[in-house]
Amino acid sequence: MNITKTFVLILVVTMCASLAVPAFAADGAATYKAKCAGCHGADGQGKVGPALKGTSLTADQITELLTKGNDAKKAPHKKALSGVDDDGAKAVAEFVKTLK
Repeated sequence: MNITKTFVLILVVTMCASLAVPAFAADGAATYKAKCAGCHGADGQGKVGPALKGTSLTADQITELLTKGNDAKKAPHKKALSGVDDDGAKAVAEFVKTLK
């Protein structure tokens, strides 16, 4: 009986965790607004930083830039963007690709 209760508990915890994961998935638009819009503009039109609207970079290239940085870029893109993990970077990249 004790094994059954343990199994059910593990099953319930696992199911709750799997349902909660999408709730923690990165929202690309919100992350863009918080981390990128200050320099690249709310609609990707460019401000201090270059326009992202219609960029020729692929989503993978944007993700790599946000997560690894690039020495050839100006700050803050010399290094990985703080507070943006791989999932967040992918979400931002997908959002940027929708800017037209």
